[in-house]
Amino acid sequence: MEGKEELGAFDPNIPEERPSAPPAGWLDDIHGYQGHKGGDPDPFHPPPPAFNPQPEHNKNTLVPDVRVPSVSEDVARDALVKFVQSKWRYSDKPARNMTFKELKAVTVYRYRLETYTETRSSGWQFEPYNSNRLDGPQWGLSPLPWDVPVLAPPRFTDQVQKVRVPHSSVVKPCHVCSGIGRTRCSACFGRGQKRCPFCHGHGRSANRRCTSCQGRGRKRCLSCHGHGYRTCPVCHGSQNVLHFVQLTVTWKNNVSVFIPDRQPDFPDENFKDASGDTFFVDENMLVYPIQGFPDQEICDVSTRLINEHLNRFSSTSRVLQQRQSLQLVPLTQAFYSYNGKTYSFFVFGTENKVFMAKYPSSCSVL
Repeated sequence: MEGKEELGAFDPNIPEERPSAPPAGWLDDIHGYQGHKGGDPDPFHPPPPAFNPQPEHNKNTLVPDVRVPSVSEDVARDALVKFVQSKWRYSDKPARNMTFKELKAVTVYRYRLETYTETRSSGWQFEPYNSNRLDGPQWGLSPLPWDVPVLAPPRFTDQVQKVRVPHSSVVKPCHVCSGIGRTRCSACFGRGQKRCPFCHGHGRSANRRCTSCQGRGRKRCLSCHGHGYRTCPVCHGSQNVLHFVQLTVTWKNNVSVFIPDRQPDFPDENFKDASGDTFFVDENMLVYPIQGFPDQEICDVSTRLINEHLNRFSSTSRVLQQRQSLQLVPLTQAFYSYNGKTYSFFVFGTENKVFMAKYPSSCSVL
C-alpha cells in the first residue's frame, strides 16, 4: 500500500453527512402553523381587536406658554472654549477674546411619534432527543399563534422572546444520520486515514523514508481519530431528534422624529443626539393628531406620521400603545467679531453643544 492513493475501505452502512435542515415534507403540519416558515418577512397577521379603539375627536392640544430658550454671553463663550479645546488644531485665544455682537435665539420644535407593536412568527426547530417527556399532539391541540401566553416587557421596550409552542413536539429518527447516530467522516471519506501531507502519499521524501508517516504514505485521520466516522452533529449520537414549533415574539418601539428645517445654516442632523425640554406628552392605545398648535407644520406632520404608522404596522403587527411628544430644543446663533472680522457659531441642545462652519484660527470647515 506504500505510496498508493487507496488508503482503505469504509463502512457503507454509515451514511454521509447531509444538510442539517430536514427535507421538505419531513414533518406534518401543526394546526394554525401550516406552511409557516417564520421570520420577519412572513409574520402572522394579528387578530382583530376585541374592540375598535377610536381616538377622541376634536381634541385640542393644550399648549403651555413656551419661552424660547436662549443662552447668555458667558454660557456661549464657555461652550465655545470647551469646543475648540477639544480640537487640537484650534487655539482658544479667539474664543476668549472675541466680542459678541448679537445672540439670536431660534424656536425649534421636535415632534416624536412612538408606536409600540408586537409581531409573531414561527418556524420548526430541532434538538437531540434526550428521552424526556414529549409534549406532543397527544396532549391536545397547539394554541394558535396569538393565543400562546408570553410575558410582555415594559411598554416601549424592544425585546425578542422565543417560545416553544405547547403540544407541537414530535420525535423522528435523525434526518442527518438516518438514525444511526454517526456519519461518515468527510475529511477521510470514511477510511480513517489520509494521505501524508509531507510525502504526498509516496512514503519517501528527499530520497529518504518519510519520518512523518514512517514510510506508509498515510496517517491516521485527526478529524475522526482513525474511526472513519464521527458522532452525528445533529442528534449528538442519540439517533433521534426532537422537532418543535418555535414562536418568535418581537416587541418593537417604532419611532419617527421630525424637526422643521428653520435654520439653513445649521445642519439638522446635529439635533439627532441633542436633548430638549419636553413640554407635551400624549399617550394612548391610539393617539389623535395634534390640533390647535401654533406651528401648523407640526399639526400636519402629526397627522401624516400617525396615518403612516397605522398603515405600515397594523397589517403585520398588533399595535399595543402609541405616544407622541413635543420638545423645545434650544438653539442660539451667536454673532461675534475678532480682529475686525465677523463670525458666528451655534449653541444647541440642553447640553450646550457647539457647531460652527469657520473659526478665526482656521478657515477649515468643521
